[in-house]
Amino acid sequence: MNIISNASRQIILDTETTGMNQGSGAVYLGHRIIEIGCVEVVNRRLTGRYFHQYINPGQAIDPEAIAVHGITDERVANEPRFHQVADKFIEFIHGAEIVAHNASFDVSFMDHEFALLPVKGPKTAEICDILDTLTIAKFLHPGQKNNLDALCKRYGIDNSRRQYHGALLDAEILADVYLIMTGGQTKFNLTNEEAGQEAGGIQRFAPHSLNLKVISASADEIVQHEQRLDLVAKSGKCLWRG
Repeated sequence: MNIISNASRQIILDTETTGMNQGSGAVYLGHRIIEIGCVEVVNRRLTGRYFHQYINPGQAIDPEAIAVHGITDERVANEPRFHQVADKFIEFIHGAEIVAHNASFDVSFMDHEFALLPVKGPKTAEICDILDTLTIAKFLHPGQKNNLDALCKRYGIDNSRRQYHGALLDAEILADVYLIMTGGQTKFNLTNEEAGQEAGGIQRFAPHSLNLKVISASADEIVQHEQRLDLVAKSGKCLWRG
């Protein structure tokens, strides 16, 4: 299995719903999306762009679901309905690769919501490629727990803020898991944000906060380096000397 995606733009996505996560069958029990959280990754770097929206589903949220994500009927009572935010959401994800954990669950709910729009919308797969991090995790760690909490523990990712399952927080955590699980680097902040903060509010370590020791080359090492470049230059232009 090739775990490295060729997509240049990815949207790490999570949703919360009115019903418990019982696979895509929950859709057919009449459940709806009540929260969408997405963060953008371009060329394996978090850009700081995100989409986050609570949604009024127009129906009661199951108590079992509230115990998981903490979102109550009162919390979403004054939020917009899905059809009111659909265009903005579709614009954000269009043409990207959706990355989700147990993606079939989120995608089935998205497809259901798109189908209920006044003008029936597209299926998710028609506007986005889809990548399931659960499939990748099962390939890399067969026979082990591969839920998001287990992966955070395995890869040393701090998820202490995750008292409840929230869509945006889970998307941010999944971005860390995905990038590390597939060989990426998310610990160094190379943006212009304040130290320790990545754009979009995701916690990172700034390089200067790591107290890295800089070791300069010795005089002998510099001479040896220049001698090596002399040899390179004999065979053509030496790129290291301009």
